[in-house]
Amino acid sequence: MSEEPDATENAEPAENISGGDGEASSLAEFAAGEPATRAEAVVDRLGGLYWQKTYGGRDAFECLVRTILSQNTSDVASQPAHDALMDRYGSADGEEIDLAVALADADRDELADVIRPAGLYNQKADVLTSVAARVLDEYGSAAEFDAFVREADPEEVRPALLDMGGVGPKTADCVLLFSGGRSGVFPVDTHVHRIYRRLGIAPADADHEAVRAVLEREVPAEKCGFGHTASIQFGREYCSARRPACLDGLDECPVSDLCDRVGVNVETGAVVDPADAE
Repeated sequence: MSEEPDATENAEPAENISGGDGEASSLAEFAAGEPATRAEAVVDRLGGLYWQKTYGGRDAFECLVRTILSQNTSDVASQPAHDALMDRYGSADGEEIDLAVALADADRDELADVIRPAGLYNQKADVLTSVAARVLDEYGSAAEFDAFVREADPEEVRPALLDMGGVGPKTADCVLLFSGGRSGVFPVDTHVHRIYRRLGIAPADADHEAVRAVLEREVPAEKCGFGHTASIQFGREYCSARRPACLDGLDECPVSDLCDRVGVNVETGAVVDPADAE
């Protein structure tokens, strides 16, 4: 088991909708030793700064719903939408009900109004009702869908998720990680996509899938889960899109010694997307 850094005593922030369920996570186990790649070195550094956890145990359909709501918006916006959706459709008369059934039968306009804080609410309402109907048609219930995600071969689960309209690679990978507890899955959101191209670990013009391929190849499987969540937090606190911490001095960034700063000019303060860097 890895040596537990002090940071693991702190719970992950509640606003991190894409990961971090204290009841469904535990300390990650991996062999001690020097990192084999720069990507692993970055993940080790961020794991020590934040947390080194494993994931899994979330209800698969609710996880799918949460991640759809988080698409193209901030967690600050999507969390209230998720809470409102669960209040409205997750139970009836104090009894939990099948969320897939509730959403498949939901009035589309009412659902859109409930999830309005998440933005793109009309589009997301269409996706949610369609996905719910698909789950019921193919698996029979949210519980059977959950069993499929947890027990089937990931090479079967991921394509099945991607075949659902409105479900992209990041959404599918979040379900595999946070519900299925699958090791070796490194979801790539906007923070991860930016950070690992800026670091120079992934090609500057790499798309999300190309960044994922690099990280899942160069980061040990047991470190991919916390690599994802810790990278998100690092992107929020240090490596932001418009003003990364290194502009205030290299000592302000905890991974500056591992970073190529692609698209960042610390002398002029200019910051561009790595793909646009000369």
